[in-house]
Parts: sequence; C-alpha cells; structure tokens
Amino acid sequence: MSDSYHHLLEAAIGYLEELKARGVRFVPVSPEALAALKQVPCPIPARTPFEPPRPTAPPARKMSPERTPIAPKAAAPKTAPPTSLSLGLPLADKPQAAPATANQPALTGPAKTAAFAELRQRALACVKCQNLAAARQNVVFGVGNIDAQLLFIGEAPGADEDAQGEPFVGRAGELLTKIIQAMGLTRDLVYIANILKCRPDTPGQTSGNRKPTPAERQTCIPFLHEQIDLIRPKVIVALGATAVEGLLGKTVGITRLRGNWQTYRGIPLMPTYHPAYLLRNAAPSEKRRVWEDMLQVMEKLDMPISEKQRNFFLKGA
Repeated sequence: MSDSYHHLLEAAIGYLEELKARGVRFVPVSPEALAALKQVPCPIPARTPFEPPRPTAPPARKMSPERTPIAPKAAAPKTAPPTSLSLGLPLADKPQAAPATANQPALTGPAKTAAFAELRQRALACVKCQNLAAARQNVVFGVGNIDAQLLFIGEAPGADEDAQGEPFVGRAGELLTKIIQAMGLTRDLVYIANILKCRPDTPGQTSGNRKPTPAERQTCIPFLHEQIDLIRPKVIVALGATAVEGLLGKTVGITRLRGNWQTYRGIPLMPTYHPAYLLRNAAPSEKRRVWEDMLQVMEKLDMPISEKQRNFFLKGA
C-alpha cells in the first residue's frame, strides 16, 4: 500500500480523535461520499498497522451483503496500553492528540503572514452563531506576534474587547499586561486570543458577561486551532476555569488544576487564574499563586529569572 494512503489514513484518524475530544459523537457521511469510498483504487488488506488485533474466536457471523462486518472486540488485558484508535476515554482523562500539522513544516515569512491574514478574514466574516453575529460590534480575532513562543488564551471577549476588537483591553487586560511585563516581555512579543471570537450575547442586559455555551465553543474553536497550528507556540497559558474547560474538557476546578502542567494539541499548557479573579481577590497570596505559575512558564521557555522576580509577592521581599 502506498505511503500517501497511510498518511491520509493517519490524518483521518487524527481528525476523528479531535472531533471525539471536542464532544462530537456522530459524523454524518453523505451517500456520495460512501459511493466514493467504495471506489478505492487500491485493494485494502484485512488489517492495517492501525487496526487493533482481531480475536480468533468466536467466528464472525455471516452478514447480509449490504452491511459491513465488524470484528468482535477482544477482551484486552488490564495492563495493556490503549491502541491508537482508542477513543473511549473522555478528554478529561488524557491529553489531546497532537494535530495533523505537527509533522508538517512550519510556515514562515510571507507565507505565514498570508495564511494568518486569510484566517483572520474568514473569522471576521463568520456568522455561524447567528445570535452572536447579530449582537457583536467586532470580531475579536487575536493580537500579538504570530511567531510568539508564548500564547495566552482566555474564554471570550467582554464589552471593552467587543468595542475595540482586541482581546484583554479592559481592567483584566491591563492586569494581564502587567503580568507579561513582570515576566520581562511585552504584549507584542506574545500572542493573546480567546476560545470565542465574539462576545457572548446578553439579551435583556445592558452590562455583564455570560459563559459561552458548549455549542458556541465547539463552533468557534477551529479558528483557535488554526491560530495555534500557524503560531506553533512553545507554551500555552489558559486563563481561568472557563478557558481550561473549553480547551481540556476538565471541570474539576481551576483551584486544583492551576500550577499543574497539562498538554493541548501536543503543546505544554499551564492553567492559571483569570486576571479578573485577581481583581476580585487582590490578596498577595493569590497574586503569588499566579506568579508561581508564570515562573514555571518562564522556566519552561528557558527565560532568565532574577532573584527579584522569584521574590515577587513574598512577605518581606
């Protein structure tokens, strides 16, 4: 069988695993697509390198001609590792698989800039969530360096972000800027984005925000995935419980998750408190917890850390 067939099969498996991780349980297939699959130009063997071993007993039942036989599942030993096709665990129990682009050369220079510009135009024109498109002032695509090593991800734009078309520009954004500067960086050296590109609508409310729905996150997150695949950061920071839930599917609580490395699309991810939380809970102990998370990020990026930085928010420092 050709290498191109294997590459195509691997890409299809990776895509289905990603859909599974995002909560998709059924994938519609049109009659035309089924007909095309029956016209594969090369014979497909009974087993591929990606197919789990089939048991020898009991013998397969005879199936009607119009149905495809499915091999019975073998009882796997308790210590046996999962196969590459194992999709049974929820996302909260395992890190998400790396994207299909992980083995492809990274875009650089004008090609990367053009790809990012094209992605931005698609996001700006998106009206898939009709209620959000009708209520928004601006699509908040993202801001920063498309070659950044560090990517910050929040949940969704607020009123200030919706008005200006840029993420994290309100009071929480000002605090995030101070955190970035305390790390020895600037906003134009990192990239900042949200899971949702539009502000969640709040019918009947003149102010305030609401949590994005799972359907809204699922509809919008492919834009973020393309941003990640183009930027290829070395570290991701997830800001707040909603961002962590949207990215990792974990609802165990940000207090338990923060400070513990996770993996998203093959990239180390650090969950931490949202800057808005620090505005409500300005105790030095809470600021120190976020700063400890940032120190871990700096160490992961091999950034120099001074004694002054290590002692931020410590008593007597």
